[in-house]
Amino acid sequence: MIAPIYLDYNGTTPPAPEVTLAMRPFFETQFGNPSSSHWYGIAPRQAVEKARAQVADLLNCTPDEILFTSGGTESNNHAIKSAARLMKDRGGHIITSKIEHPAVLNVCGFLGTEGFNTTYLPVDDAGMVRVRDVETAIRPDTILISIMHANNETGVIQPIREIADLAARHEILMHTDAAQSVGKIPTDVQDLSVSLLSLAGHKVYAPKGVGVLYVRQPLKLEPFCHGAGQEGGRRAGTENVMGIVGLGAACEAAGRHLAQNRAHMQRLRDRLHDGLRARIDGVRLNGHQERRLPNTLSLSFFGMEANRLLEEIGLEVAASAGAACHSDTVEISHVLKAMRVPEDWAKGTLRFSVGRMTTENEIDRAVEVVATAIQNCMG
Repeated sequence: MIAPIYLDYNGTTPPAPEVTLAMRPFFETQFGNPSSSHWYGIAPRQAVEKARAQVADLLNCTPDEILFTSGGTESNNHAIKSAARLMKDRGGHIITSKIEHPAVLNVCGFLGTEGFNTTYLPVDDAGMVRVRDVETAIRPDTILISIMHANNETGVIQPIREIADLAARHEILMHTDAAQSVGKIPTDVQDLSVSLLSLAGHKVYAPKGVGVLYVRQPLKLEPFCHGAGQEGGRRAGTENVMGIVGLGAACEAAGRHLAQNRAHMQRLRDRLHDGLRARIDGVRLNGHQERRLPNTLSLSFFGMEANRLLEEIGLEVAASAGAACHSDTVEISHVLKAMRVPEDWAKGTLRFSVGRMTTENEIDRAVEVVATAIQNCMG
């Protein structure tokens, strides 16, 4: 059977060829522990530090501001929990938004058991956090703001620099979850002016199980876990050398080809959108028309059910749903709810996300498959 056309790059990405090539020696001959003082530890240790520099170059920071983690979820957990505990003598109030990933929302919820309280900001109908709402929410005891750089469902890019400037004026730490934006749009931490930034390797053509937390100096968080003192004492445990090397190679490639990949993905995203609009009546774009990731397309099909659409296209196109429809209920994503998308539209929402490897032929075929599925569902 021919594999379905992959249009779920926001879900995960395949490791790029240069990534697997860079990783291979560390599966085979360079198997040593980077903490070992003998000959076998030299190449792995140097490789980890090279990768740290590669990630730092993409984010425009110093290598010692890069902390390797197991992925975006760990990075978000460590950033928010550690920052809140570090600042608890100043207060216990956190600001986030209603459209964050569960790896942020559930962390803030957990911190409620430790006495912290969180304000969850609304978004406008385009899925944007309003800077004035952030300013209104700030209190004397506000210690942390965490707003994602770009939304995983709609691709909407948030005004992080403006929010970070506001946070700085009030001496509040600023964290952003940049899992979806790294490698698609610029993620320069100096331009964004954030204190903390999370990155997930498997969203940027690196393997699963590796990520990064950027920590702006001189901020010092409590260690993520205690042990032999790896990562400068910030995260104990033998390093995932293969994953770290792969992430470094992925970040180098992302920086080198950012403009080219951005243009390619946006062209194919728009080709898919235009093709579906030409074939189907009742198509709604979710999110901001302009301020969104170049690869992300969240579309609602009026009166449809997302799970049925996925069943119709599943053998030919891989996408994801914005709503799960059951016999008597519809579970609409928290993002679409926050954007107040009407239920008749929201329950028929699919997210398509293209990538570096996507081709025009795949997009054209996907248009045919989805249009046919819509017609079948209307039956």
